[in-house]
Amino acid sequence: MEVNICHATSGKALATIGGLSPKSTVLDIKNEFSKIEPEYYPDRQAFRLEPRGRILKEVETLEALNIKHHGKLFFKDLGPQVGWTTVFLTEYAGPLVIYLIFYTRPSFIYGDGASSQPYADVVNIAAGCWTFHYAKRLLETLFVHRFSHATMPILNIFKNSTYYWGFTALVAYFVNHPLYTPPTHGNAQIWAGLGTFIFAELGNFSVHVALRNLRPPGTKERRIPKADSNPFSWLFNLVSCPNYFYEVLAWVGFTVMTQCLPAGLFCLAGFYQMAVWAKAKHRNYLKEFKDYPRSRTAIVPFLL
Repeated sequence: MEVNICHATSGKALATIGGLSPKSTVLDIKNEFSKIEPEYYPDRQAFRLEPRGRILKEVETLEALNIKHHGKLFFKDLGPQVGWTTVFLTEYAGPLVIYLIFYTRPSFIYGDGASSQPYADVVNIAAGCWTFHYAKRLLETLFVHRFSHATMPILNIFKNSTYYWGFTALVAYFVNHPLYTPPTHGNAQIWAGLGTFIFAELGNFSVHVALRNLRPPGTKERRIPKADSNPFSWLFNLVSCPNYFYEVLAWVGFTVMTQCLPAGLFCLAGFYQMAVWAKAKHRNYLKEFKDYPRSRTAIVPFLL
């Protein structure tokens, strides 16, 4: 059994892979194609049944895809790849370091004399919250997350880092500025924002652990996300991506606590991007699992 490989854009024939069987998988084809074209290692390859069709999963077999002898697949180059762990560690380590530079070295940023002025309590609390959030993200990347894909396009590391590092500098500049003024409603507003932040961070971590437990180690198996015994995970009964909901809620709390406009802009930008991701994941769940709960929304219960 053999399969012809064609370019998804030009339609040009690239290779013919033989010695296959109905039980051969897309991953088998990727491995064989990389022997013919070493530049295109498996993580860089994507195959489709049609030039603009969906990208096939590596575990799908030729038999399941109804590909017969002399079948055809369309190849797309995903570009140079980099590991997800590397991307996450880079984009999360930056905000941690950058914020702490603004916080611990104000004279370096604002000029001589800035370090002689004591910080308001909320500034110290905000630094603790920011440090906790990104330290948590780094630790989750190393010890919690199990990625369904090993890599992502290398350009994403620059795009994502620009977003996270840039917003960090903007928020840190204003919150740690010598002219920063505490929230209008004083301690009540600070504690309300801090409580919301802590609650949301616990919820976000709990959902990440629940998602990790869905995927057995060393596999790419996908299952319907469900709540477990942890009350924070019960939000799965309402939305497909409760981790994103908790993430946004954490930055709402941070914004309320600091009463800082740049923090609010960071929260809004994050909500927009996570809403896009959540809606895409929600659509994929509905397509992939016939018994997926139709009552769930993507990110905001009952609304979005």
